[in-house]
Amino acid sequence: MPLPGNFTLNLKIEIMKKFIIERELPGAGKLTAEELQAISMTSVSVIAVMDKPYKWVESFVTDNKVYCIHEADSEEEIREHSKCGNLPITSIQEIRAVIDPSTATEDHIIQPHEGKVKSTAH
Repeated sequence: MPLPGNFTLNLKIEIMKKFIIERELPGAGKLTAEELQAISMTSVSVIAVMDKPYKWVESFVTDNKVYCIHEADSEEEIREHSKCGNLPITSIQEIRAVIDPSTATEDHIIQPHEGKVKSTAH
């Protein structure tokens, strides 16, 4: 689409998949705030240099594991992120649907997880 002043807008829309990553991390529940921050900084730094549409949504820390929700194009990108950050992977599962208490209502229709729309403008 031509824009005033010789600008061109190229819009690319793709669907990102959502994954849950299980990371075995003995003693995870006893990590200090500083240690959790360092792990977070590692993940964010790796994402910044990957130069790909990739998003770390959130993570849940339990006694000996961390469960992370990430959005990416593929499981391979999840593995690349983990390898670059030296982060362990126990398992990776693509999220197929999301349910919550509202799913129990009769007027609620379950929709499969279709990913999140991403766009890039140049």
